[in-house]
Amino acid sequence: MNAYIEILRPWNAIMAVIAVILVAIINGNFSTDIFLACAVVFIVTGAGNSINDYFDHKIDAINKPKRPIPSGRIPLKTAGMYSIFLFILGISIAFIINFLLGVIALLSSFLMVYYAYDLKRRCIIGNLSISFLTGLCFVFGGIAAGEIINSIYLGFYAFLMTMAREIVKDMEDVEGDKEEGATTFPIIYGNRKASIFAAFFMIISSITSPVLYYLGLFNIFYFIILSIAIIIFLISAKSILKDYSVLNAKKISKRIKIGMGIVFLAFALGSNYITNFFFKLML
Repeated sequence: MNAYIEILRPWNAIMAVIAVILVAIINGNFSTDIFLACAVVFIVTGAGNSINDYFDHKIDAINKPKRPIPSGRIPLKTAGMYSIFLFILGISIAFIINFLLGVIALLSSFLMVYYAYDLKRRCIIGNLSISFLTGLCFVFGGIAAGEIINSIYLGFYAFLMTMAREIVKDMEDVEGDKEEGATTFPIIYGNRKASIFAAFFMIISSITSPVLYYLGLFNIFYFIILSIAIIIFLISAKSILKDYSVLNAKKISKRIKIGMGIVFLAFALGSNYITNFFFKLML
């Protein structure tokens, strides 16, 4: 893979784009603004990943030497300039869509840079930043689609699920983070309390997410598919509370990721737009 594409972590950026696409599917809106919003989210997320590698180049030289900067495929200064260019490009496109999205892209970019520089090593604040940005992708798409309220609901649940995974990932990386001088929740309070914190977010998202069906935002297919994710989250919560070891944290982190994927699938297949589309095909 080309180094300048690799440093963007394209699959990670595509996952952010999926949030915008899901909002478009739910609202049946596939306007030019939606496609431009997808471009903005991909570019700005990629820029965030790139600037993260810029600030982490010394650590990556030891832990991940094959990454573009420590491997020498992209000079450090070039990586910094590349990140700035991408941020400016993404923000500019966002302002073309509308002023509000431009402001959101601008502020999000500043948050990404500050996160990479400092916040990622701080207790809770780093987790909140990533979770907030994840949920904001849905809101960003909602503004582009002209449906803000529903996108806030989706963003809220994306925030809860991401917080659970962020805490579990910190439990998984506790030894490496200690060497880097980080002050994550598990380092300060221990994995036992971190497991309770992570389980809290999994349980809250599980027992409250069906409300989106009762609000009429999704149909019965959402409820059916969501049930699978709820089972995964509740089993994961029980598991992490019983065994908060690093090994189990790695397993739970993967399970949460799978659960999130199923929830996003429920968002898509449970939308009235998709259901009506399939019904029309069958008639």
